This record gives sequence, structure tokens and C-alpha cells, in this order.
Amino acid sequence: MKKLQLLQTGWAGLLVVAALAGCSNSNNPDKQPGSAENEAKPGEGIQGRTITFVTGSHPWVDVIKPLIPQFEKETGINVRIQGYFEDQLTQKLTVQFTARSETPDVFMYRPLQEGKLFFQSGWLEPLDAYAGQDAEYDLGDFSPQSIRSSTVDGHLAGIPIVTEQQILYYRKDLLKEAGIEVPATIEELEEAAAKLNHPEQGVYGFVARGQRSPLVTQVSSFLYSEGGDFIKNGKAAINSPEAIKAFETYGGLLRNYGPPNAINMSWPQASAFFAQGKAALYTDANSIYRALDTEESKVRGNVGFAPFPSGTKGSMPYNITSWGLAINPKSPNKEAAWAFIKWASGKSVMLLTQQAGNPGPRSSVWKDPRGTIGFPEQLAAVFRQTVNGGIDHDRPQTVDVAAAREQVGKIVQMVITGETDIRQSADQANAALQALLDEEAE
Repeated sequence: MKKLQLLQTGWAGLLVVAALAGCSNSNNPDKQPGSAENEAKPGEGIQGRTITFVTGSHPWVDVIKPLIPQFEKETGINVRIQGYFEDQLTQKLTVQFTARSETPDVFMYRPLQEGKLFFQSGWLEPLDAYAGQDAEYDLGDFSPQSIRSSTVDGHLAGIPIVTEQQILYYRKDLLKEAGIEVPATIEELEEAAAKLNHPEQGVYGFVARGQRSPLVTQVSSFLYSEGGDFIKNGKAAINSPEAIKAFETYGGLLRNYGPPNAINMSWPQASAFFAQGKAALYTDANSIYRALDTEESKVRGNVGFAPFPSGTKGSMPYNITSWGLAINPKSPNKEAAWAFIKWASGKSVMLLTQQAGNPGPRSSVWKDPRGTIGFPEQLAAVFRQTVNGGIDHDRPQTVDVAAAREQVGKIVQMVITGETDIRQSADQANAALQALLDEEAE
């Protein structure tokens, strides 16, 4: 609790200074796509209300914006939109909530990065009563993993709108030329990376995120597939045998078969490297595929998609809610805010957002053939295979997520830079993570 108070105070002080300085419905094809009428008149009884909707910078927003006038017309609810880049969004929300502002009424947020801090700070309205008691909304249609990703302390803190799973990207042409099958296990991934590693020809066997904090989400699937986790039974577990094996595998792939500057790569750099034709294998979120399918991509048409390879405990990739919608507890327009969320995350609108390439959490949309037209056929098959499996988090589940990621990332980076024995460093990092957990529990 002390840690939570420090985080709130630190954010508020820093950010206030900065601020001063500066489809049709699948059950009824006669209804219009995105129509609020498809979702049982969510605005009934609250016409004339105005809500402020704060968004992040995401392709999902590009689909929703043109549909909002239709929602306004059919419900009588006016929607004011404010958009920010990811880091700006967090800053904006923190300043507003610290000041106990009544706005925004509804907003986008990242459940696994900010959810625990925001909820325990009293900045997220519990949505259990709204969603769980509305049979037509069909909360059971959402994947269990997406709901768990959005749940804090037993309460539904937000509604999932965009999900991600880790998959394997590979060069179809290079694997075919080398006579190599698509890796189905992590061991096969290592073997394929070794055979396809030809830096003298400008092609490396493997690429992935190597920056300290960004790599944590991607090493998580390696960790889970070996039977480990960042935290087990409330205790830090990043020095377990399973964790050591996973960190050595991921770091070893980048050290032995990755580019020399891998340690400086987050997803934009790693995906660009792969898109330039400089790597044969690449593991990352399935949403990254857009960056590989541009006109500038040198591998366009030669990218294959496969489920995350199996480890000792099988294929256990993360399967998370990357973006959700939430309500400000101070809002005087909670019913109108919920009406908007109900519409935006309803089956008909989610069909439209998913058709535009934004993977969603609703099982019915994935079962609908129209729900996968926004993805390459092979990728859509992988989506359907993985959407209801995997692990519901991709980073340590703490209040101070950044500090926890730091401890994990530095262990993996030691492997990338050539450290051969990380056990002592892992013990030290584990002790630091445990101290963080103990402090947050006070």
C-alpha cells in the first residue's frame, strides 16, 4: 500500500508539472452494422447526456470513430472524443484521476500495464454489475483469458476490446530452400535458427525484442511453456529452474542467432528488421503482422504464421487483453458511459472492428466466417487455434509493473550479452521482485 501511495504521488507531481509546462449482426443480417439497435437500445432513458471518451492511438479507434455518429443518433447520447498517444494517455488519465476529475467518463486503458494501479487507486469503476447482469450482452461470449486479464482483486475492472497472443513468424521461402519444417517445439526453433543463421549473407536466424523492458512480455511465453511464471503463489519465481531455462533459451537465441544490436530492439525495430528480410524467424504478438504486410516490406507474401512452439509443458503463449474500455468512478454519466461500452464491445460492432484487423475477445465473432476476413488465411487459422488457450498475462502482475519488468529484463539481457551463469543474478533479481511484492502488500 505504501508503494501504491508513492506511485500515485510521484505520477501526480511529475505529470502536473508537465501539464502546466506545456457489420451486420450475425443473428439478424437485416440490421445495420454497428447499429445500437443490435444491442437492445443501450441509450434508452439517458438521451441528451454528453460523455467524454478518451482514446489511445490504435487502429481500433480508426474503426470506431466513423461509427459513433450512428450511436449518437440512435441513443441520443453525445460523445466527445479526445485522442492521445500511449504514454500521453497514461499521463492524461493520471493527472485527471489524481485531481478527482469527473472526466473522462469512459476511456481506453491497458489492463496489464495500468489496471492494478488504477483499480487500487480507485480510478476504475467495477463493471461486474453492468456486464454480468445483462444476459443479452453475453459476457460469457468473451474468452476466459480476456476476462481474467481485465480482472483485478476479483472485480471486472474493464471490458476487453483488443487481444493479443504470441505466435511464430517465419520466412516461408527460406525454410523451403533449407528443407526445414516449421518449428513446432522450442528445441526445433533453436535448431532451425542455427541452420538459417547466415550473417555473412545478411540474414540472421532469429530476431525478437531485446530491450530490457519490452522483452519481458515476449520471454513470458517461453517461461510459461517451461512450466514457470514470474510470480507463483504470491512469491517471486524468476530464479526457478524453469525461469532460468526460459531466460537462457530466449537470450541465447538472440545472442547466438540474432543481430548484434538486438539488445536495443523493441517491437518496432525487431519487426522492421524482419520486414527488411534480415531474419528467418521471429516471435512476437500476432498484431505485429500489419508491420510485415506493408508495401515497403521485402518479405510481403513470404511470411508464414504458426502457433508458439511447445516447451516442456506444451505451447503456453500469453493470451491477453491488450486494450480495454473502462468507466471513471467519478463520472456523473455512468449509465451513458456503460451504454457506450456495451455498444462498442457488442457483437455487431466487434465484428466490424475485427474485420478491420483488430483481434477481439468474442468467441462468436471468431466462429463467424466474416470475423476473419481482415487477416491472412493462415494467420486466421492460428488465431482460431490459440484464442481460447494460453496464459492471461504477459508480465509480472504487480502495481509497479515497470519496476518488476526491470528485474526480469536485466537477467535476460545478461544472457544476450554473453553471461554464461545467471543464477546468482537471478537470485538477486528475484529478491528485489519479492521486496517489491512485500512492499505492495503492506
